[in-house]
Amino acid sequence: MQIIQTEKMRLPIYSWVTDIEEECLQQAINLSNLPFAFKHIALMPDAHSGFGMPIGAVLATQGEIIPNAVGVDIGCGMMACKTNIQDYTPFKMEQIVKDIKSSIPVGHQWRSKPLVKKLPPHNHLPLVKKHAKDALLQLGTLGGGNHFIELQKDWNHNLWIMIHSGSRNLGKQIADHYNKEAILLNLKTNSPVPQSHDLAHLSLKSTIGKKYLEEMQFCIVFAKLNRDLMFQEIKNILIDHFPTISFGESINIEHNYARIETHFGKEVIVHRKGATYAGRDTIGIIPGSQGTKSFIVRGKGNKNSFHSCSHGAGRVMGRMAAKRNLDLEQEKQALDERGIIHSIHSIRDLDEAPSAYKDIEVVMENQKDLVEILTELSPLGVVKG
Repeated sequence: MQIIQTEKMRLPIYSWVTDIEEECLQQAINLSNLPFAFKHIALMPDAHSGFGMPIGAVLATQGEIIPNAVGVDIGCGMMACKTNIQDYTPFKMEQIVKDIKSSIPVGHQWRSKPLVKKLPPHNHLPLVKKHAKDALLQLGTLGGGNHFIELQKDWNHNLWIMIHSGSRNLGKQIADHYNKEAILLNLKTNSPVPQSHDLAHLSLKSTIGKKYLEEMQFCIVFAKLNRDLMFQEIKNILIDHFPTISFGESINIEHNYARIETHFGKEVIVHRKGATYAGRDTIGIIPGSQGTKSFIVRGKGNKNSFHSCSHGAGRVMGRMAAKRNLDLEQEKQALDERGIIHSIHSIRDLDEAPSAYKDIEVVMENQKDLVEILTELSPLGVVKG
């Protein structure tokens, strides 16, 4: 961990990143100069530039909450579960991947009929209530971008299921609405935070700040339910293929959210944007790319990271840059040679090629003081939007 401190910064930056990009660093400096930022800014080893705040960053604030420091995919997170199955074959994996694609809508697709009759209680939440009908049809769908369903194997060749998904369009609607409200409010009150930093903020003492927190918390529940429903679909598919299958206890965690916590003796609002909670003995998930390992980890409760760790490998190349610069045939060949049923079929898929991501082994090495590795998982089959 490196401490970055210059005359232009109000607070220091604690960085676990070895290859920090210029834009990411500048965004972290902007965070450090927020008048309500607390103690220091933490950059996880997968950090890269985002919108307003780096993805893979942790920000603690006093009294203020920032929609862009949570992001548009509120509650996005990971789910993983171990099975007792060890006798799978490449052909069997191909059939299972095909069945998953037939069962779970991906990309911009929604369901024609909802999997559940109603959402959790939400009549007190204006934005959720407005979008509730559409949200019901989004439950049990994967989405696009870096969201995925993976079949994986561990050290003992046990089959695992892993899901990465979030709150779908519901989270984006809520994030965009409250960010716009925060921008207007900050202009009216002459906030000292420059508008160009895209860090519009809301007081938690205000009615609108409290309402954003409530709607954000609903999205976290919604995203977990979304992953649970997809997992049920996958379980049913696996039971058809392996009648004797049994499932271990599942892990279901988020990495885009803000929450009131106590750190360094103060009650603060911890914003984790692409960062996973890693309190002492907390079990977490850190995925790689579709061509690299993923990890089940145990948190060490490092106070300097605000009890956080990375949420994945982190991008080393932007989506458009990956499509321009990566070689399609080379990326496909590398995955084919490893026997991975992957999702790289055309140039438009290259934004999710393994080469677009940081080396997950380096990322894990850089956060040995944040987490302990419990299990390594290797990809067998991948479903993406």
